Amino acid sequence: MNQPTGQAIGLRPDAFGRLELAVRSKLEGRLHGDYQGLLPGHGSELGEARNYRPGDDVRRIDWAVTARTTETHVRDTIADHELTTIGIIDLSGSLHFGTGRRLKRDVAIEILGAMGFVTAHGANRFGVLAVHPAGEKWLAPASGRHHVHATLRRLAQMPRANAADDGRAAGIDLARGLARANRLARRRGLMVVISDFLGPSTWSKPMRALADRHEVMAIDVVDPRELTLPDVGFMTVADPETGRRRVVDTSDAGLRARYRAAAAGQRARIADEIRRTGADHLTVRTDRDWLSDLIRHIEVRRRSRMTRSGGVR
Repeated sequence: MNQPTGQAIGLRPDAFGRLELAVRSKLEGRLHGDYQGLLPGHGSELGEARNYRPGDDVRRIDWAVTARTTETHVRDTIADHELTTIGIIDLSGSLHFGTGRRLKRDVAIEILGAMGFVTAHGANRFGVLAVHPAGEKWLAPASGRHHVHATLRRLAQMPRANAADDGRAAGIDLARGLARANRLARRRGLMVVISDFLGPSTWSKPMRALADRHEVMAIDVVDPRELTLPDVGFMTVADPETGRRRVVDTSDAGLRARYRAAAAGQRARIADEIRRTGADHLTVRTDRDWLSDLIRHIEVRRRSRMTRSGGVR
């Protein structure tokens, strides 16, 4: 689907310092403890066997104990003492878009930074695979908040991809990026995939493979103008990945209704495809407080996991 052309400013030099302060005050203040409390998941060491409960992962069924006791048992795992968080971030032309003062690309980088800051303690490590039209950039995992700052600055300095500016295609191969991230991440960890997931869903199969080995959080970034058109008369819309442009009459109520329906259908298909991969899913918007949305999502996810495991944290 084509997008209306939009203008927005990029990240300011002090953006990441302010972001870290916001994360500390809003996120860590509400979710106490280490990353296991923030992002509960399964570890890599075998623990005790227990009776199966509805909602347990069937892949953790211990068939030997089940056969011996004639009751279904699952094998719990002991959480690792350190976490590696790897972000796979889409830096294609469609992310270089925003109709307010926020580009989707800038929101994507800041979300990735928030996940880095909240896990940047102890021996936890943070790394990024940036998927750009010019090629993939691997920023190897390392520990510490200074590494998170350095990684975010390198991402922000990467050239912006926009076919409308240079006449060349500005798309990416997200599927290839996900497959590469799966090869690079040798230990189980947290994989944060940030994209708008526009275009063919060739990414679904490698994301499913990624979710088989890791905790995967898929975050899609949406601008409000991708969902509805304003009634402002004639408007030029453009595909930022191909440069193709069209002039449309937004005073046509039928056109606005068709656009809204097509956009809603597109987002629903993306959400359904992500859910089928087994990844956790969150949608954020450039015109909303995405950090508050992230907090709420993590809290709901945390409560759901604790309920299914029968524990209280």
